[in-house]
Amino acid sequence: MTSPATARRLWALGEPYHALTYFADECRTAIEETGLRGFWRGYFAMRAAPLGPVGAEVVTATFYNFAPAFVAGRVPEVWQVADPASVLAARLAGVDAAVRRTLGEEWPASAAAAEAAELLTAAAAAVDAPGRPLAAANAGLPVPAEPHLAVWQSLTTLREHRGDGHNAALLQRGISGVGAHVLAAAAGRTAREWLVRARGWDDDAWTTAAEELAGRGWLAGEELTAEGGAIVAAVEADTDRLALAPWQALGDRRCDRLAELLAPVRRAVVAAGAWPEANPIGVPDPD
Repeated sequence: MTSPATARRLWALGEPYHALTYFADECRTAIEETGLRGFWRGYFAMRAAPLGPVGAEVVTATFYNFAPAFVAGRVPEVWQVADPASVLAARLAGVDAAVRRTLGEEWPASAAAAEAAELLTAAAAAVDAPGRPLAAANAGLPVPAEPHLAVWQSLTTLREHRGDGHNAALLQRGISGVGAHVLAAAAGRTAREWLVRARGWDDDAWTTAAEELAGRGWLAGEELTAEGGAIVAAVEADTDRLALAPWQALGDRRCDRLAELLAPVRRAVVAAGAWPEANPIGVPDPD
């Protein structure tokens, strides 16, 4: 049986390619051409567009770990500037240009891209949608005909599927969005400075969450206690387990082949500087 470690490995390999949307200059340029100015307006519009022109409450709920006021400062104003269909077109145009720069003009039409697209499309088609709003919204979009864009769209569906499961693992344990960040920083997965700046929480909210977690016996100062470490490990284990179904549908042999295909793609994105070090996503290096 395909193991949860496979889900984690493939997420680590594929996430930088998906995240071109957020970090590549070409993607920022494409979204600015819709009239949306500023990184966060583009981010919220591009990530939420599959849901339709939803309000701040829906975005806050589905993204889970952003401060509500931070979201409300951009949503629903973004839909007054650009409709979701225009945003969806812009994000594909941006990814197309970013991939051609980071991986070269040959890779999008290569046999490797076509094979990766076939495998990832099959995995994304096996996503279990109930309780997974962001995964379901992305799964409902057409799969692009171009292999390199099919790779991106499928990886996006799969990572949102994983994220929906991660939110469920946090919610089950009563861990808030800001509390999840406090634990991530204490675990050394990413820095507090990144998280405060990139998720909109202020120092008071962070301190309150840290005090609550300390009261539960999970933090001692800025360090995880033994119990806190066990909780973080349990959340990650549940996240991997809940992300497993699409990879089980693909099977071990095809998952291993997909990992072979994604490894050089990840290296190329990182080498191009399109995956900032210690970014707030907190993805581990693949084994």
